[in-house]
Amino acid sequence: MELTNVNKDRKRRKAGIDLSTMVYGKVPPQAKELEEAVLGAIMLEKSAFDSLIDTNLKPECFYVEAHQTIFRAMQDMQQRGIPIDILTVVEELKRKEELDAVGGPYYVTKLTNAVVSTANIDAHARIILQKFIQRELIRISGEIIGDAYEDSTDVFDLLDDSETKMFNITNNYLKKNFEDIGNVLAKTINRIDELRTKEDDISGVTSGFASLDRITYGWQPTDLIILAARPSVGKTAFALNLARHAALHPVRPTGVGFFSLEMSASQLVQRILSAESEIHLEKISRGKLQEHEYLQLHAKGIKRLETAPLYIDDTAALNIFEFRAKARRLVNKHKVGLIIIDYLQLMSGVGDRGSNREQEISNISRNLKALAKELNIPIIALSQLSRAVETRKESKMPQLSDLRESGAIEQDADMVMFIYRPEYYENFTNEHGEDNRGETHIKIAKHRNGALDTIKLKALLHIQRFEEADNDNGFGKPGAGGSKWKQLGPSPTPDAGGGDGGKLYIQKGSKMNGGEFDEGFEGDAPF
Repeated sequence: MELTNVNKDRKRRKAGIDLSTMVYGKVPPQAKELEEAVLGAIMLEKSAFDSLIDTNLKPECFYVEAHQTIFRAMQDMQQRGIPIDILTVVEELKRKEELDAVGGPYYVTKLTNAVVSTANIDAHARIILQKFIQRELIRISGEIIGDAYEDSTDVFDLLDDSETKMFNITNNYLKKNFEDIGNVLAKTINRIDELRTKEDDISGVTSGFASLDRITYGWQPTDLIILAARPSVGKTAFALNLARHAALHPVRPTGVGFFSLEMSASQLVQRILSAESEIHLEKISRGKLQEHEYLQLHAKGIKRLETAPLYIDDTAALNIFEFRAKARRLVNKHKVGLIIIDYLQLMSGVGDRGSNREQEISNISRNLKALAKELNIPIIALSQLSRAVETRKESKMPQLSDLRESGAIEQDADMVMFIYRPEYYENFTNEHGEDNRGETHIKIAKHRNGALDTIKLKALLHIQRFEEADNDNGFGKPGAGGSKWKQLGPSPTPDAGGGDGGKLYIQKGSKMNGGEFDEGFEGDAPF
């Protein structure tokens, strides 16, 4: 893709044509008189420059090159705390050896003659910005037209490039202004009234786990949630459970966009089918299904999932700009209300080539937080942990400092959660000597808008499921997590076509530890 872009730039440089100045032979949109008035007002009125902050006016917004140079000099003076007037601006341009290029002291002084009043500087600045955006749209459109005519252009690269350029205009030049507290207060009261009338306490996208929802009240709009763990602990399996629960919620199904940079879409679907149908993942991935399992796969898995609002993108090495474009399309076209990324460290940035990996990850996390606010949806990003957790002699429970290439991750995130399973470190019993295989701790280490806590779940990774660790079927019970039960897993009768809650059905002829059941057996499932 980089080579394609280089070829495009080379062709443009060779042609040496600025399409923005030649579209239909028209003069580009401009407002020279207003540019003079704005620059003159800044030199006459002490507070004029501060009032331009809301308009987000930048040097490149000016059409006349001399005006760009003068405004850039004013910006530098403002940042250094130097008062701005005719004399100081002339001295600054002298220091930069740019005074002659803009027309000398006479031209700088002449700018103040165009000022009738400084009262309308905001309105003048907004018109200048509008003219600049018009010129940018003309320029970008011309480039897109030129690239579209090239036979060597990849159409999907062109689409991504076009969306990125359009987004940059909105992101860089159309900033949100201050909002009156009265308007914000009215919206807040309406939100509170809406929550009061709800039957449950979930105000965001449900996680599917009651114990987790009691702390988070669901995944909240605009939040960036980091879900971190060591490799093979179950990050992807847990994230798929979150996606499945949100998309298949019986009352409030939520569209979910799942971006997998590590696994293929087919592998992810196999995992979701295993969790939904409660059939061993190994059997599904190998296709070694008995007849009743195949019927169960269709009845409980395929039929439910084929219409679920779940969208999977398995593009490898996805960069932040491509991700942003795809995420916006998902929200606009499919009304997606939750986005999950697996995982953060596999994303690439498009920043300065001289920056290190930590700076690149920090830039990605900042962009993810900004995107969550822009789209008004929660974004869950999976993250790896550093090896520091392995070297600690004390508790292996992860902490914020263990985030790999953390940089600004913990600062940008609204919530940071860790997954910890004792058996991952070959710790198969708790302090009371009870079997704790499958025990999973979800530790909320940072929660900007709520409490910190640790909840316990049960990991049934052979069917890619996580479930609540209730008291009736908790850890340490006789047979809980035992090998003979764990190997069998839940398997419904052929004529049932589906599971029966916490019951375990063993078919006639099923083998267990070398033995064989002559009669069908029914009992409470101990996991």
